[in-house]
Amino acid sequence: MKSYKVAIVWRGDHAIRAAATPRNNRYNRIFAELKSLGIEAEPAVYAEELEGALRAQLEKVDGVLVWVNPLEDGRTRENLDSLLRNAAATGPWVSAHPDVILKMGDKEVLHRTRHLGWGADTRLYRTANEFRDLSPTLLRSGGPRVLKQNRGNAGQGVWKVEWNEQPVGADPVVTVLEARRGSVPETLPLEAFMTRCESYFGWGGCIIDQPFQERLPDGMIRCYMSGDEVAGFGHQKIKALIPPPPEGLDAPAAQPGPRIMHGPDAAPFQRLRTKMETEWTPQMMQVLGIEPSSLPIIWDADFLYGPCNAAGEDTYVLCEINVSSVFAIPDEAPAAIACRTLERLRERDTAAAM
Repeated sequence: MKSYKVAIVWRGDHAIRAAATPRNNRYNRIFAELKSLGIEAEPAVYAEELEGALRAQLEKVDGVLVWVNPLEDGRTRENLDSLLRNAAATGPWVSAHPDVILKMGDKEVLHRTRHLGWGADTRLYRTANEFRDLSPTLLRSGGPRVLKQNRGNAGQGVWKVEWNEQPVGADPVVTVLEARRGSVPETLPLEAFMTRCESYFGWGGCIIDQPFQERLPDGMIRCYMSGDEVAGFGHQKIKALIPPPPEGLDAPAAQPGPRIMHGPDAAPFQRLRTKMETEWTPQMMQVLGIEPSSLPIIWDADFLYGPCNAAGEDTYVLCEINVSSVFAIPDEAPAAIACRTLERLRERDTAAAM
């Protein structure tokens, strides 16, 4: 059997790159599971100033697994994505490929797949003028909305927006709350808030607008996927977009609950698992033009509880797909990642030999 070499990429600096081993980082179980299948895995720590070293390293491997956030400490993935595209065009298999991330991992996917069973009344604004023309009408008539910049993480650029009733003729006023940790509600003129959001039409290219889900306090379900199969679940009582209690941001009631991890067979989530594996993921792939072999080795879909249906069953509303850097993960996921990596490397060799 052919032996394979894989590089695991995450963001760091010169010191972290120099000290990195398969055992001294949070991906150590993935390294171990790959080794158990006969795959040699090596750390490949990335920073913009280390691009030359990473490029040379990727020329010598068969596969690349990447965990780098789209936004981190003011830095984006723009340079890394270019490097990975060039590498994949001439050498190793890359997961997730930057082109697949652009299809799945930005908020625009919520609009493109809004007609699927996980969808909601989702709007998209391509320009600041479109945003200014259409968004106020929804806010006045449709209750609280959630506005999201197209690319980001950690709640950056995700806002709950509520219309404040004002005297006739007065300038519109809204109350907004960002999903970023430590945010507090802010009341300000709608015009000032819209001006604040104009930067989102730069790198991200658009703003997504969804109805606020009233069952948010019931928590968020993170469905972890390896390719087109569920690898586990995480359930968490989140505090993002929920105003802090009167006691303040440091009060216990203001803290998110732990994310409770579950394996793919966890009973409370089997209806969601069936939906993801047999309906929603295949439908998403068709809409986005993604082949099974291009699905990320690990990705997740974050769901909020929607209104119960006529039978009293929970419904689920997609609020985000994460592709760029999915971690932490359930205990079952590292083995699934390793198995799927080996499958993809073998499939690539078979295709090359034909």
